[in-house]
Amino acid sequence: MASVGPSAASTQPALPSGPAVFKTIPYAFILPEIVCGTWVWILVAATSVSLPLLQGWVMYVSLTSCLISLLLLLSYLLGFHKNSENWKVLDSLYHGATAILYMSAAVLQANATIQSEFSTNAPLNYQLNCAASFFAFLTTFLYILHAFSIYYQ
Repeated sequence: MASVGPSAASTQPALPSGPAVFKTIPYAFILPEIVCGTWVWILVAATSVSLPLLQGWVMYVSLTSCLISLLLLLSYLLGFHKNSENWKVLDSLYHGATAILYMSAAVLQANATIQSEFSTNAPLNYQLNCAASFFAFLTTFLYILHAFSIYYQ
């Protein structure tokens, strides 16, 4: 007689809780996303903002994404998900949308970097903006990796 329960091939892996979050792909990307995102807004805040509209968006995206990712990490560490399949959908949608927003912020930060090259106090602001652009694109890449690696579990 055939078994009524789900087959072993169709079962989804359990969502991690506690320290296992840091050992499981894609959830291990959350901490580097937070660290790199924090570097983005620290570096942008350290520059003299000559283009407030461009760098204001970069600050908004990086700070908001950092805080939401921190809340998501805490919820995984504390096990709020209770192994619900809805958390995978939430995680995938959040990281996909944030990857798009971060890409727009990274491009605007690169534009601000190019425009700050010949301004007053150019060397320091240009170097800070270059570092912020690097971390913005790196953070974008991490969010993209996280969003797509959920599908390949």
